[in-house]
Amino acid sequence: MATTNATAPQGATAPKSAPKASQSKGFTGIKSGFAVIICCAVIAVCIYLFGFGAISNFKGTEGETASFSFLASASYEPANLMGTVYKGGFVVPIIWTLFFTVLALAIERFFALRSAYGRSSLTKFVAEIKKALRDKDLVKAQQLCDAQRGSVANVVGAALHSYKEMDANTEYTKEQKVLNIQKSLEEATALEMPMLQENLPIIGTIVTLGTLMGLLGTVLGMIRSFSAMGAEGGADSSALSTGISEALVNTASGIATGALAVITYNYYTNKIDRLTFALDEVGFSIVQTFNATH
Repeated sequence: MATTNATAPQGATAPKSAPKASQSKGFTGIKSGFAVIICCAVIAVCIYLFGFGAISNFKGTEGETASFSFLASASYEPANLMGTVYKGGFVVPIIWTLFFTVLALAIERFFALRSAYGRSSLTKFVAEIKKALRDKDLVKAQQLCDAQRGSVANVVGAALHSYKEMDANTEYTKEQKVLNIQKSLEEATALEMPMLQENLPIIGTIVTLGTLMGLLGTVLGMIRSFSAMGAEGGADSSALSTGISEALVNTASGIATGALAVITYNYYTNKIDRLTFALDEVGFSIVQTFNATH
C-alpha cells in the first residue's frame, strides 16, 4: 500500500507493535474454492448424463426402453442440439464444470466485495472522512467508520486508533509516531487484502483453461469423425457434418466459458483496485493530518 514515503531518522526505532485491526464482519467469501469446483462438477455431470443424455434427444429411439443414452442398448444419432452436445464426449462435463465454477464464484465475489465496500457509497465515505480529518474531528471520523463497516472502514479505524495513541504518546519522536501510523495502515490492509482477492486466481486460471478444453474437445471430435469416415471407406457427408457439429459445440462452450471468466476477472479486479485506491487516499490523508498538526 502506498500511503506516504515518510521514514524514521537514523537511530530512531519504530514502536514494537501497532494496534491490531479486526477483519471485516459479514460475508467475507467462500474460503474453499475446491469445494465449489467439486459441487459444480457434480451438477455438470448430472446435467450431462440426465439432461443432454435424455433418450428423447436422439433419433430412432422408439423401441428403446432406457430413459438415458448412457443406459441405451445402442448408439443413436442426435436429434437436436442437446443430443449433439452430449455426443461431444467427456470434455463436455469438464467445460460445464468450469462454466458453473465461474458463475458460482462471480456471485460469491459480488456479495463479498459488496460487504467489503461497506454500507454506503465508498466515494461519499472517503470524502466525509477527509472532511472530518481536515476539521480535526477524530470522533466524527470514528463514528463514520463504525457506521460504514467494510474493509476501508476497518483500515481507517485501525489508523485512527493508532493516531489517537500516538497523539497521547510523549515518548516517541514525531517521525516515530508517523512510522507507527503507517505501520498500522499496512497491517490492516494486509489483513483485508486476502479476503478481497479470495478465489480470483481460480477465475483467472479458467480464463485460459476453458478455451483450451474447448479446443481439446474439438480436436478429439474431429479425430473421431475422420476415423469413422476412414473406417467406412468413403465420405459420408451427413455423418461428417454431424461429427463436425459435435466437435464445434465444444469450441463454442469453451469460448463462452473463457469469455465469462475474463469478464468476471477484469470486473472484480477493477473493483478491488478502486477499493485499494480509496485505502491509499484515506491513509495518506490521515498521515498528512498528523504531520500538519504535530
